[in-house]
Order: sequence, then structure tokens, then C-alpha cells
Amino acid sequence: MTNRKKETGPSGIPADRRADFLELMLLSRECDRRSGIVLRQGEAWFHISSAGHEALAALCELLEPEDLIVPHYRDRTLLLARGMDPEAQARDLMAKAASHSGGRNMSAHFGHRAGNVFSVASPTGSQCLPAVGAAWAAQLRHRDQIVVCSIGDASTRQGEFFEAVAFAVERGLPVLFLVSDNGYGISTPTADMSPRALGLLPSDRTTVVDGADPDAVHAAGRAALDAIRGGQGPHVLWCELDRLDPHTSSDDHRVYRSPEDLAALRDPVDIFGARLVEEGVVDEAWIERTAARHAVDVEAVYARVAAEPAADPKTVMDHLFAPEPAVTGSTEACATQADAAPLAEPCGGTMVSAVNRALATGLARHPELVLFGEDIDDPKGGVFGFTKGLGEAAGERMTNAPLAEATIVGAAVGLAAAGMRPVVELQFVDFAGPAWNQIAAQLTTLRWRSLSAWQCPVVLYAPWGGYLPGGGIWHSQSNESLFTHLPGLRVVVPSTPEDTEAAFLESFTAPDPTLVLLPKHLMRRRREPAARPAPALGARTLRGGTDVTVVTWGNGTELALDAADALAADGVTADVIDLRWLVPLDRETVAASVRRTGRLVVVQEDNRTSSFGAGLITELLSRDDEFYSLLAPPRLVTREDVHVPFHPDLERAVLPAADDVVAAVRSVLA
Repeated sequence: MTNRKKETGPSGIPADRRADFLELMLLSRECDRRSGIVLRQGEAWFHISSAGHEALAALCELLEPEDLIVPHYRDRTLLLARGMDPEAQARDLMAKAASHSGGRNMSAHFGHRAGNVFSVASPTGSQCLPAVGAAWAAQLRHRDQIVVCSIGDASTRQGEFFEAVAFAVERGLPVLFLVSDNGYGISTPTADMSPRALGLLPSDRTTVVDGADPDAVHAAGRAALDAIRGGQGPHVLWCELDRLDPHTSSDDHRVYRSPEDLAALRDPVDIFGARLVEEGVVDEAWIERTAARHAVDVEAVYARVAAEPAADPKTVMDHLFAPEPAVTGSTEACATQADAAPLAEPCGGTMVSAVNRALATGLARHPELVLFGEDIDDPKGGVFGFTKGLGEAAGERMTNAPLAEATIVGAAVGLAAAGMRPVVELQFVDFAGPAWNQIAAQLTTLRWRSLSAWQCPVVLYAPWGGYLPGGGIWHSQSNESLFTHLPGLRVVVPSTPEDTEAAFLESFTAPDPTLVLLPKHLMRRRREPAARPAPALGARTLRGGTDVTVVTWGNGTELALDAADALAADGVTADVIDLRWLVPLDRETVAASVRRTGRLVVVQEDNRTSSFGAGLITELLSRDDEFYSLLAPPRLVTREDVHVPFHPDLERAVLPAADDVVAAVRSVLA
């Protein structure tokens, strides 16, 4: 790769690099051709061609090794230029064990950690917010690093593209948005619907270039990159080119494109080759020899890779989480977690003050920690005051976010992948919907899909739950099952100041993303300090008993303890267990209690169907030791499948109460 400071001629790509770049284009085209053959031979299942997009790799002649590329699935040539050789691309195509994803990610969903190329996720446009987050990390660290975010023109209609551009412009981030405008979103023409066609892009930050001409891409790219490195903020390089092959191997563009249209497509390999012949850099014989050599070499590489093994299915659970602490929920795992985690020291006070104290400690201990969320900066300090008073100490490491939850989480993904420690606040977990794409597609899959080459240790916290009158449908959700359903995300619901502070402090050093759900009903309740320290991880027994096991978390702890008091008057003793951590689940603490008592009641405020509580009962009944210990069917105390209404009387009518817990216990005792 040529250093960006090297002098270039007026034609774009430097004279001493022109033949090499044409050879790179020919190699990429042969890899595409061979991929199609391998697919038809049954050695692969899916192929996305980059034919027609080769000229975009001219940007790599200008980039530094430390610059980050967040690629698009048609960036084969660009990946070759960054060091992902044909062998690695063949492994990607055939999903081999030695591929960058171990066969977990789809083909053409490139990733190359050694070349500083981020891992591709399928949801279109989802790469944009992590890209600007990584650029923000470079800005915070005062590093001379550019992030290239590559995207197709159809995907620029995704809202996250607009959010990313807005955030990059707002903060003057060093981002180049590289748009491949091939005129189609699968079969839909985009000429009249793209942001550029609609006049929605900032004209002073957008350059339109002939994307089929490597020299034009190089010249325009150099001007844009120089401006970005000069501190002028982001730029959009809109590259007009042609998609020479169908959208994917599952598509046939002859169905929706006329023969005349297909015949008029411009081939960048032909364009650049003809130019070099005219310039006398190469001749037709050189092009033919080079193409023939690549055909032989690539065929041999792909044949060799086809004989390599696929990943062992036994390893498919690897890389969901970092190896330590263990997260399987086994006895040894819980012991490992308890040994490794800090203790929840007695502190008392409120959960709000515990969050504030933990964030202050995190800022002091971890220079890479960044706080980001709506209204979190002083003087407000967040809707609930979690960050109040931290602004002076935090400086530029604490900042208000726009009213855009996808931006909050997506930027955090990029910050974390770049080595920062983002801690981000959502005003209510009810508003996680706009961020769901980032949570489900990027945050929770990054480690697994890249075999831990990229990591995402984001701490995300949000107020959660009901029992606070006047919340209504969109401020009272206890939707933890949505998040525990996502592999790769740790989920904790503390119910005391001690547990809250410890959960945050532990998460600041954890290698995996953590969601902290803070029960609004309990957050401002002042408590005396706990009697003794407790491990930060795992479940905690709140009260010992022999007649029944009552398992709960969050606001359910109050219901369970009140019920236990009422039952004690009749001589019934309950083992009350606060799970605290839903993921990783401390199964053994609960299972051991069930084996002792023979009766189980699970208390939650979420609604019944597909809930975490229902899943917990299923998990406990799945093993013989617990199943055959039961003296009665287990009970789930829960909200029925209805939303939480606004009027306090209606809210009380739908949420579980302590009397419901008492009734459930009496039913398992009967």
C-alpha cells in the first residue's frame, strides 16, 4: 500500500503504481469469477460479486495503515488492497474454519483485523454509526486517523446513515462516507430516491465522482482525505458506477434490466486497462498474460481451500463471551465469577447515588471511559440525576447525545471496538426500539462473528419497570426478555445500592457488553447499608427458608419479601433468591434451593408469554435432579399479556402484588 504522502501525477494513481493497480483489479475480477464457479460446483452457498466496484480500491493508495475501513459487501478489491488475500477471501466464501469468522458470517461479509478492516453485518446501513463512533474515539485520543465508511446508494436511505452523517458533521469527525452508487437497490432503480437525488446531502461536503475510473476516485479521494486530515470534518464521496453482475447469486438481473441496459454497463477493468495501453504502461499481451496467470493461481488457491475443514460444530458456542469470567452458569462458572468479581461493599443510600458514585469512580480509574446519553451533562445530569455533578471531572469524556437512541448505542459500538470504554444511558428502556438494530446486529454479535478479533465492551444502562404511577405504556416496561434473548449480552437487574454500584464497577472492566436495568420504583428508596459485602456477580439469597423457593429480580424482590413476611406468620418459611444477573444465570444457586425445598415460585413483572420467568422455569425443569425434587408444579407470578396502563388504579390492576405471591406459594404447598 502506497503512503498517502507520496506525490501523484495529474492523472490520479501514481505512475509507478498504475500497472500494479490494474493487476489488483484483474485479481479481484478473477476472484469473483472463480467464486461463481465454486458456487456452481457446490462448494459454496452464496456469493456477492464486486464486479464493477473495483475502482474504489484506489482509495487504499491514499490511506495509512492505522486508518480504519468499515466496509461494504462489494468491497472485495478494497479488501485485497488492505491485505485480505485470495486465500482468505476463498475461506470467507466457503465458510471454512480458518476464515475470519470461522464460518459464522455470510460470504462477502468481509473482515480483516490485520488490515484494520471492521467486520460486516448484514443489516444495511448498520455500519455507519459504529464508523462514526470509531472516528469519535480517534478524535478523543487526538489521533491522526480517518475512518472510511463504505455503503451502497440504496442503503443511504436508512435512517442510521442520516444519523451518522449528522453526528459526524456535528462533531467534525474524521469520516469519509464512501457511497457506491450502482443505480440499484437489488431490482429497484435508485436514481430518483437517493439522498443525493433528493438534494438531502450537504453540498459543501459531497463530491460526486466517476466511480468506474480509478484515477477519478484517486483524485477526488485525495482531496477529500486531505480536507478531513486538515480538520474540516466528514465528507461524502459519491461514486457513480455500474453493478456488472446480479445483486447476489440468488438474483438474475436480466429479469428487470433490458439487454440494452446491460450492454451499456461500464467496466472499470476495461476502462483502466485501455487507458494504460494508450499510455504505454502495459500492452494488451501483458493484460492477457496477467489475467491468465491469475486464473491459474486463483483456481489453485480456491481448490486448496475447498479441501480445508469447516469449523467443528462443538466450537460454535465459543466467542459468545470472553473466556473469563466463565458464563455457562455451571457451578464452576459461578465460583469463577464470584472469585473474579469485586464485592458489593455496604454503602446504603439510594440506587441513584450508587450509580453516580460508580460513574465517578469509573471516570477516575479508567481514562478510556466515556459517558454518553441524552441530557446527562451538567447542570441537569440526566432525567434521573445519575450523572449530576460529574461534568467538571469528566470534561470531554461526558457529553450530551442527540435525541437518537440508535446514535447512542451505535456510536458506543464504534468507541468500544476502537478500545474505549463507553458507558451510555438511555432515558428509559422503553425507548430502546430505535437502537434495536445496533443492539441486535452489532453490539451482541461483534465478538462472536469475528472470533474475538473485535470486541465490544459497552455498558448500557436504563431505568426499567413499573410500580411508579403515571408511567403508562412507554415508561413502565419490564422487557428484560427481549435482551436476554440476544446471545452475547450480559444483563443485570440490581435492587439495592450495593448491588448497583458493584454491577457498574464490575462492568467497567468486563470484556463484553453489559445492560444494567435499574428499577425505577426502587431507585430513590433510601436504604441502610447492607449487613455485609456480597459478590458482585451471581444470585443472592435475601432470606433463608425450607418450605418453598421464591426466585425474583428487580421490583419483584419487594413483593417476594413482603410475601415472605406474611407467610412467616403462618409458619411457612421461604428461600427468597434475588437473581440479580439474568445473564450469566447463576443456575446452581436456584437449583440447589429447589432441591432442598421441593417447591418453586418465580415472580416477575414482565408479561407471561415468552418471558424470562417462563424460560427460567423451563430451564430448571430440564434436568432430572430438579424435576424429580419437585413436590408440586412450579408457579409463575406475572403480569398477564397486557400493556401497563397510565391510570394508577389500572396499573395496580395489571401488575403482580405481594398477595399474588402469597397465593402462589399456598398453591404449591397445598
